[in-house]
Amino acid sequence: MSGKLYLKNQIPAILVNLMSMLALALFLLAGGNQFQTVVFIFMSWFVILTTYLSAVYYVRKRYLNQLLDMAEQLEERYLIPEIMKIPEKAEEQVFYQIMKMAEKSMLEKISIIQNARKEYKEYIEQWVHEVKTPITAMKLLCENNRSPFAREILAELENINQYTEQALYYARSEHTEKDYSVRETDLCDVVHCAIADNKYLLRQSNMTITADDIEHRVYTDDKWVRFILNQIIGNAVKYRTGQPVLHFSAIKTNDRVVLSVTDNGIGIPESDLPRIFEKGFTGRNGRIGKNSTGIGLYLCRRLCDKLGIGLAARSENKGTTIALSFQLNDFVIRAQD
Repeated sequence: MSGKLYLKNQIPAILVNLMSMLALALFLLAGGNQFQTVVFIFMSWFVILTTYLSAVYYVRKRYLNQLLDMAEQLEERYLIPEIMKIPEKAEEQVFYQIMKMAEKSMLEKISIIQNARKEYKEYIEQWVHEVKTPITAMKLLCENNRSPFAREILAELENINQYTEQALYYARSEHTEKDYSVRETDLCDVVHCAIADNKYLLRQSNMTITADDIEHRVYTDDKWVRFILNQIIGNAVKYRTGQPVLHFSAIKTNDRVVLSVTDNGIGIPESDLPRIFEKGFTGRNGRIGKNSTGIGLYLCRRLCDKLGIGLAARSENKGTTIALSFQLNDFVIRAQD
């Protein structure tokens, strides 16, 4: 609370007291009292008034500062009426009731929004599960009727499946703890499964796959990591150039295992690198007819944060490397040594 503003608010009370002091002084002088006596009474009144105003200012400022500190510590600051004391002054009680009414209105609005989001999330999840059935059926039909045309259809179906998976994981990304299962995972198996998920898409783009010996085990959720790799592979296919090559490698450094996925595509401009994991950011490459949504890498970042996986990207003129960094605890390190 500002001292200047407090004094400004007290101007009416101060003026009333000064006028009362002046009237009393004139009355006492008219009654034949000595001037020194009137000055003493005047000064005593002034000291008492100043002391009172200072004490009220100190007490009110301390109380309001405590209230501000409590509000700062609250995550939902609209709940401040629940932790503050009910004021004693009639005027302050009116403002307290207004705050309670605002809090109630806010809670009702939040409840409506949360229910709407829950219903929408459930609808998206149900829709994705339902649309996967015809996708799977079309895959089986194409695989049973092999032809160049069927292989092109299978590649596009993989694209469709990736977008539906993206929608599903986006809906679930807010509460990943309800869906993931952390266990010992062989990175080599996860990489092979991700490649298999995109085999027709990779074949259609004439992508050459190379991999080092990835003999490392980490504790993570293989399904979520597989989804992340699918997004990275999809980007490598989308932004390929010339004779595309995709290389997988993994190294162990101290208490981490770093899985790297490197392509020789068009690369990422240096100015775009700091923002590629932002939601909706497509960058310079996304504007060149690549139908980029800016969701894939954002989801990768969000899921990696939830799983405790480090995620980094580097690109130098041509080609891009996406690195996933898995933390190893002492138990895992001893088991692998």
